[in-house]
Amino acid sequence: MTDLARPLTLVSALAVTAVALTGCVAKTAVDPAASFTVDSGADACTVSSDSATSGTLSFDVTNSGDQITEFYLLASDGLRIVGEVENIAPAASRTLTVVAQPGDYFTVCKPGMIGEGVGRAAFTVTGDEVALEGPDAEQKQQAVDLYAAFVKDQVGQLVPAVEDLTSAYIAGDDEKARSLFPLTRAYYERIEPVAESLGDLDPRIDFREVDAVADGLDWTGFHRIEKDLWQPAKDALNADGETSAWADWAPSTPQERGEYADLLTADVQELYDYVHSEDFMSALNDQGIAGISNGAVALLDEVATGKITGEEDWWSGTDLYDFAANVEGSKMAFSLVSDFVTSKGDDGAALVEEISDGYAALEEALAVHGSLQDGFTPFPELSDTDRRDLVDLINALAEPLSQLTSTALS
Repeated sequence: MTDLARPLTLVSALAVTAVALTGCVAKTAVDPAASFTVDSGADACTVSSDSATSGTLSFDVTNSGDQITEFYLLASDGLRIVGEVENIAPAASRTLTVVAQPGDYFTVCKPGMIGEGVGRAAFTVTGDEVALEGPDAEQKQQAVDLYAAFVKDQVGQLVPAVEDLTSAYIAGDDEKARSLFPLTRAYYERIEPVAESLGDLDPRIDFREVDAVADGLDWTGFHRIEKDLWQPAKDALNADGETSAWADWAPSTPQERGEYADLLTADVQELYDYVHSEDFMSALNDQGIAGISNGAVALLDEVATGKITGEEDWWSGTDLYDFAANVEGSKMAFSLVSDFVTSKGDDGAALVEEISDGYAALEEALAVHGSLQDGFTPFPELSDTDRRDLVDLINALAEPLSQLTSTALS
């Protein structure tokens, strides 16, 4: 059985260590010349410039379309995500702040948050390598090392948890597999932005059926297994009285179950190999404090765009497990940069206090519905008031959290 006590203990231990970090953050304020505007429309992604000098870059993204959108800065391979900002509502604006090393990149927007996106364009960064320096370089590196240790621990526990889950799934012990499913996913949900940075690895592990179809991908991973484990009647209707996603559905044969299990095991092993590689540490070191801070924001966006709608674990209704794990991972990342933000004076300290209060309020509200250890209320059983209250708390936390990266780098 998966043990969820250890990751929670680790989160607390790392947070305590983070509090011990001292010193002032290096002066990497965003120069006006390194600030860009992005217009994300229905079929275009217009960036105010296609080049920059290495250092701290800021992209102010405005959604001029009629769908929720995302903006990405991609590495030269067009797959690895260097920075992203999600959940930008129509007429709203969000800011992405990253530390960019010299090299070739791509910018792209994703209206509707599915598919390949629109307006992909080359973006070039010139200049010198950005290195950690100054009196707080050691503290910055320690924060990066602590986050790397957290990620490695979570993935290290994910591997055997997936083995237990898939073994039960292959054996046809669906009751056991259903009990393991949400607990196993918690390890993944805490560090999901790491997998999302690796091109098609996250889609293979965690895409919903509708996302895989939209992107023209073979549907595999957690949610493919989930659909086998929770099978309502084929003639079930959705909330609108229409034929549900179960129409023409055929449960997997024993051979197919084995194939899906093997694919998930292999993909999780690939994630494990990556987070224990030099490439992973190099990517973390390149992103530095900004990467950790943006990870905190990305995980809360995961809650806002999927978990709180009940669309993530469509068949099992275990979305609150994912919700809790995303919040834990986000809070972990926040804890590692909070000292740097506090060092910015009264404004930074006030921002950290506001964010901390936001996490506390969200955790308190979530605890009303259960816990990872004892289980959560199935998402469909939440009342409209319950969901609205959680949405309000997420939005209240998202606003100050969105300021975290730019404040840490100021």
